[in-house]
Amino acid sequence: MQLGTRWAAGSEAPASVPAALRPAIAEVESRGLTGHWTLTWLEGRAIAELDAGWEVVQTAAGEVVARPFED
Repeated sequence: MQLGTRWAAGSEAPASVPAALRPAIAEVESRGLTGHWTLTWLEGRAIAELDAGWEVVQTAAGEVVARPFED
C-alpha cells in the first residue's frame, strides 16, 4: 500500500486524486458528511477513505464504487 494524501471533506481535492474518483467523492460529500479523506493506493488502484465511514474505490475493472466501510 502506498500512502497518498489527506484533505478535509468539502474542500478541493488535491491534484493527486484521480479524476475518475472525483464525482463519487462529491456524491458522498453531498450527503453532508464531514471529516477528512485519506487517499491511498493498493495494487495500483486508488482508494479514498472518509473517516466518517465511507470509501470510494476503483475496482480492478476500473469501475468506481462509493460505499460505507465494510465490517
